[in-house]
Amino acid sequence: MAEHQSPKPESNPPSPHPAMGSSIPQKRAYEDEHIPAVSSPLNPDVTSSRQSRVKEKAPIHREQREKKESLKKRESKASSVNGADFSRGTPDRNIGGGGKYDGPLTSSASVLGPPRYNMLPAPKPLDYQPPRGPVLTPHHTKPTLKPEDEPTQFYEISEYVHNRKGFRYIHCVADPAFPSSHYYRQSETEPFVPCISFGDSSPHILFDQSAKQITTEKGFRMARANVSVREGRWYWECRITSGVGGAGPEGAEPSTGTDSKANSQAVRSGGHVRIGWARREANLEAPVGFDAYSYGLRDVAGQKVHQSRPKNFFQAGEDIKEGDVIGLEINLPSLGMHRKVVEGHYNPAVDVSDDVEDHGAETPDVVRDRIPVPYKNNNYFEQVEYQPTKDLEDLMNPSPLAASSASNGAATDPPPNPTHPLVPLRTLPGSSINIYRNGKFVGTPFTDLLSFLPPASKPLAQPGTREGLDDGMLGYFPAISVYRGGAAEVNLGPDFWYPPVEDEDVDMVGPETRTKKPRPVCERYNEQIAEDITYDLVDEVDFWLRDGGVSQPKPNLVNDPTRAATLGPSSPSQN
Repeated sequence: MAEHQSPKPESNPPSPHPAMGSSIPQKRAYEDEHIPAVSSPLNPDVTSSRQSRVKEKAPIHREQREKKESLKKRESKASSVNGADFSRGTPDRNIGGGGKYDGPLTSSASVLGPPRYNMLPAPKPLDYQPPRGPVLTPHHTKPTLKPEDEPTQFYEISEYVHNRKGFRYIHCVADPAFPSSHYYRQSETEPFVPCISFGDSSPHILFDQSAKQITTEKGFRMARANVSVREGRWYWECRITSGVGGAGPEGAEPSTGTDSKANSQAVRSGGHVRIGWARREANLEAPVGFDAYSYGLRDVAGQKVHQSRPKNFFQAGEDIKEGDVIGLEINLPSLGMHRKVVEGHYNPAVDVSDDVEDHGAETPDVVRDRIPVPYKNNNYFEQVEYQPTKDLEDLMNPSPLAASSASNGAATDPPPNPTHPLVPLRTLPGSSINIYRNGKFVGTPFTDLLSFLPPASKPLAQPGTREGLDDGMLGYFPAISVYRGGAAEVNLGPDFWYPPVEDEDVDMVGPETRTKKPRPVCERYNEQIAEDITYDLVDEVDFWLRDGGVSQPKPNLVNDPTRAATLGPSSPSQN
C-alpha cells in the first residue's frame, strides 16, 4: 500500500519591499467608488489620483439613433412645401427646402432685419383683391337712447380671424410693386375709418355696422380700437347706450327704493360697461382694468380699476349711467424719453424736461416678424403676439411669502417707478389719464403709467422668436368691455359730443407733445397708415438689397381674364 503524502504548501510571493517585515500590512489602492470625496491629511493625493483615473478612462462612443419625424410633422411639411395653402398657422423655419430664414442683411448683431421665408408660393390673381371685411349676420336689435330713433342692429361677425392663442393677425394684400417682399404688403379693411377693431376683440363681441357700437350677451368681454397711441396727448369719448340706470328687458325702470335686491336686479338688467386704455397684452376675455396692462373705469360707483383692484374715484353715490359721455385723455412722454426709461438711462435729477429728440440715425428700427397666411379668401400677416410677463403677474398677485416678510420688517421690492430694477415695472414720467364726464373735468385717476416699449414688452416664448423688437404697434389702445347686455358707442373724433377745451397748464413740455389741447385719436389713425406704408417700403428695399439689388420678375397679369375683376381699373397699390 502506497504511503499517503500530504500536499506541499505553496510558497508566498516575494514581498515588493523585502526590507520590510512581512507582518506589516500593506496599503491597498483605493477603488474608484471608495475614494473619499475630500482629501485629508492621511490621503492628500485623493484628488490627483481621481483625476488621473478619470483621464485614463476612454470615452464611450455610442451610436446616434436616427430621429424620425412624427406623422403630423410629415403632413405639415408636405402641405407647406407642395401646396399653396398652409396646414399650420406658422410655418416651421427648420423644414428643409421651405421656411428657411435668410437672416438680416448684414452679420452685425446691431443691424436687424425682418425675417424672410422662401416657401411662399406665388400669389394668385384673387390675392390682389382688396381685403374683405367680416361677414355680418344679424343677431338682435337694441333700442336707442332717443325713442324716435331706429333701434340699433347688432351683428355677429364670421369669416374673420381674431387675435388669439398668442398670435396677432393683420390684413395684407398682394401688390406687384413689392416683388422682393413676396408681393405682400399691409392693408386696411372695411370700414376704412378709426373704429373698434373686428379682429382685436373677443369673438363674443357683437358690432353694429359702423363698428363703433358694441355689446355682448356673455360676461365681461373686451374690444380694442384699431388705433394705438405711443406719445403725446390724445382724447376720445365713449357714450353708454345700455348700462346702469337703464330699463330692464320688459321695459321696467330700475327701482329707486331701498330694496338692495331690487336695485341690483335693475342694475343687472341693463348690463355693465367699463372703459379705459389697454395695451396689447391685456386679456380680451376680461374687463378693462383686470390686469396690469389696462387702466379702466367702472360704471358702478364710478370706481377706477387697475390690476382688478377697484378704488373710489367719483363722488360717493355717483354712477356712470346710460346716456353719460365719458371723455378719456391720455398723456404720454416722447418716445425718446420712453426709450431712456426702458434702457436704464433715465436720471430724474437730469431729465426734468421731455425734450428728447427721437428721430436721429440711432433710433431703434421697427422690425416686424411676420408671414402672410391665407384664410377664408383673405390674406393675413401672422406674427407672434406680445405676452404678459411674470414680473407684472407677480405684481398683480404677490407671493404670500413676500407679504409675510414685509410684515416682519424685511426689505421688499420697490413699487413701480421709472428706475425700477425690473424693466416691466418701470413707469413713464409725466404720464397720466384724465377723465371727463359730459364735458366736465372729473379728475386724474391714473398717473405714472407702465412702459410698453421692449424689453418691457416681450413676445410669446417659442422657437424662432426674437425679443427686444418693436413692431410699431405697441402702445395704449382705447378699450371697452361690456357685460351681459351692456352697450357703448365710441367717438374717436374729430366731431366730439363734448369737445375738449384748451388747457393752459400743460404737463408735457417736449417738442412732440406740447399741445394746449389733446388731439383726437382719429388723427393718429392717418399717421398709423403712413407709418405702415413707410415700413413696407423699408422692408421691400431691405429684401431687394439681400437679393443683390436684382429685382424679382413681376407677375404677368396683363392677359389674365380675371384682372378686371380682381384689380379693377386702378392700380392695386392704391389701397
